[in-house]
Amino acid sequence: MRVLGVDPGLTRCGVGVVEGGRGRSVSLVAVGVVRTPREHPTAQRLLYLQDELDIWLDRFEPDAVAVEQVFADVNVASVMTTMQASAVPLLAAARRGLPVTLHTPTSVKAAVTGSGRADKAQVTAMVTRILRMTAAPRPADAADALALAICDLWQGSGSNRLALAAASERARLRAAVAR
Repeated sequence: MRVLGVDPGLTRCGVGVVEGGRGRSVSLVAVGVVRTPREHPTAQRLLYLQDELDIWLDRFEPDAVAVEQVFADVNVASVMTTMQASAVPLLAAARRGLPVTLHTPTSVKAAVTGSGRADKAQVTAMVTRILRMTAAPRPADAADALALAICDLWQGSGSNRLALAAASERARLRAAVAR
C-alpha cells in the first residue's frame, strides 16, 4: 500500500510518500516540501499548493492520503492559514476517490516514536531509522509528512481491508506497466 502524507502549511507544506503492507517493511518512495511565497495573495498560494499536490498524486499514485489534523493555537492567523492549506489535500484526494485520514500530532508521534509527547527531533530520528535513510529529512515539515504516512500505513491499512485489496491491485498493475 502506498500512502501520501501531508503536513499542511501555507508557507511550507511537507509531502512524503511511503510504501508498505502486511508483513512488509516500510520504504521511502519520495519526500519534499512545497513552498509558497509569503508576499503572494493567499488564493494564489493555495492554487500553487493544489497544483503541486496534484503533481505528487499523479506521479506517485498513492492508495491513501494522510493529513495532519489542525489543532487550536494562540496564533489565530497561523491556525487559519494552516486550516486553509489542509483543505487542499482533502479536496485533491476526494477528486480521485482516495481515502483520506486525519491524524492528530499526538497520535502520529505515538505511532512513530512510542510517545505522544515526543519532540520534533525524536520524530525525525525515528522516521530516519524506520525508513533506513542515510540522512534525516529536512526541514521538519518533510519528516512530519513521512511520519504521517507511516502512521497511516501502520494504523490504517489493517482496519480497511477493501482499501488494502485495492492498493494491492494497483501495485500489481504498476509493476506490470513497469515491465
